[in-house]
Amino acid sequence: MHFNQTNHHKKNILVVDDTPDNLRLLSAMLTAQGFEVRKALNGKMALTACQMVLPDVILLDINMPGMDGYQVCQQLKADDKTCEVPVIFISALDDVVDKVKAFDVGGVDYIAKPFHGAEVVLRIENQINLRLLQVRLQEKNFLLQEALDNLKSAQVQQIQNEKMVALGQLVAGLAHEINNPISFIYGNLQYAGQYVQDLVNIIEVYQQEYPKPTPKIQQISQDVDLNFMIKDLQNLIGAMYRGSDRIREIVLALQHFSRHDEAEMKRVNIHEDIENTLVMLQHRLRESADRPAIIVVKDYGNLPLVTCYASELNQVFMHLLNNAIDAIEEGMGSEECGVGNQSFNPYSRIPLDGSRSTWESTPVPALGETSKPQWLFPTPQIRIHTEVTDLNTIKIAIADNGPGIEESVRSRLFDPFFTTKPVGKGSGLGLSISYQIIVQKHRGNITCTSSVGQGAEFAIEIPIEQPEP
Repeated sequence: MHFNQTNHHKKNILVVDDTPDNLRLLSAMLTAQGFEVRKALNGKMALTACQMVLPDVILLDINMPGMDGYQVCQQLKADDKTCEVPVIFISALDDVVDKVKAFDVGGVDYIAKPFHGAEVVLRIENQINLRLLQVRLQEKNFLLQEALDNLKSAQVQQIQNEKMVALGQLVAGLAHEINNPISFIYGNLQYAGQYVQDLVNIIEVYQQEYPKPTPKIQQISQDVDLNFMIKDLQNLIGAMYRGSDRIREIVLALQHFSRHDEAEMKRVNIHEDIENTLVMLQHRLRESADRPAIIVVKDYGNLPLVTCYASELNQVFMHLLNNAIDAIEEGMGSEECGVGNQSFNPYSRIPLDGSRSTWESTPVPALGETSKPQWLFPTPQIRIHTEVTDLNTIKIAIADNGPGIEESVRSRLFDPFFTTKPVGKGSGLGLSISYQIIVQKHRGNITCTSSVGQGAEFAIEIPIEQPEP
C-alpha cells in the first residue's frame, strides 16, 4: 500500500516496542514511505539510540518490561538533548486514564492498537510538520530578539552621542562665560591685594606719626575695629585667591571631562581623567545631613599614557563613581542592623583620617549591653585601584562598601534600560553605555564582582594601545 508520500525520506523514526512482530510491521510500513527507521526492543535501548542519533519522531509502546513507555518519555523530556523530540505513544491500552497520563508525561499524540497504517503515517507527518514550524518559529524569534537587541544598542548609542555633543557644547559655553569674569577677578586680585597693603602701610605710618588721634578718629577706629580689620584683610584676600583658584580648577576639570576641543582618539593620562571626574563629584562626596563624608582611597599604579576615547572614558568613570555613591547612600538608608534592642547604622564611624565631624560615634555601651559600638564599622568609602596587567592592558577597579548587589540583579546590570533605582532617578542607560564604550569602542572588558553585604567592585580593562581598525 502507498500513502501520500511527502518529502520525508530523510526523516529518522525510532520505533520502540517489546513485540518483534510489531517492530517488523511498523518498520516495513514506514520504510516503504521513505522514512529511515531504527528499532528498539526496550526502554534502555531506546534511550541509548537517542543519544547516538537524535530521531525526528519516536513511536513508543507503553507496556514494556523493566522500563515502561511513561518512564522512557519522562527521561527523554528531562534531557536537554532529547526534550524537543516528538513522542507518539502507540499502545493497546485504550482507556482515557492511560491517554491522559501519556500526554501528561510529555507525549504529543496517542495511537491505539490495532492501528491503521495510513493513520500512523499521517500522524507522523503531522508531528514532523509541526516540528518544522516550531523550528522556523524559534529561528524567527531569535532573529527578532537579535533585531531588538541591535535596536536597543543603536538607541543607547544615539542617546550617548547626543548627550556627549550636548555636554561638550554646554561645557564649552560655560567655560567661555565663566573664564572671562574669573580671569578678570583673578588677574586683579594681585593688584587689589597690593593696594590694600599700601593703604594699611599708610595707616600704620599715620599711627606712628600721630600717636594721639583726635576723638573723632578714635571713635571711628573703635566702631570699625580697625586693628581686627587690618589683620582680617589679608585673610579675605587669601580666601578670594583660593576661591578663584577653585573656580578655575572646576572650569579646567569641565573642559578636560568633555574634551570637546580635542580629537576623539588620543593618548591620555588616566589618573588625570579620574581626578577631573572626582572634582566634578566633590559636591556628592562631602558630608551631608544623612551621612558622613565619603572617603576616596586612591591606590594608583604606574600607568603609561593610554590611547583611548578620552571624553567617553570619562563618562564611564562618571557613571561608575556615581553608582558607587548611590550604593553607599542606599546602604545608609536601608542597611540598618540591629543587635538586641539597639539599632545602628553600619556606616557611622570616625573618618579614616582620624578627624572628627558632626558624625561622632555613639558612646561605648555600658557593661551588659548588647549593642556593638558603631565605630567598629567602616566609614563610607570608595577605593580606586589602577595597575598594568601582563596582557599589555590597564585595569581600573572602582569599589564601594555599600550594601552589595544580588546575583539576579548583577546578571542584568549591563542590559539597556534596566535599572533598580526609583522612577526619575535612574534611566538604566549608564552601565549599558559604559559597556558599549569599554567593550565595543575600546575592545576591552568590564565586570562586576559583588555579594550582598560586601559592597561591589566594577573592573575595567582596556588595551594600552588600540589596534588599528
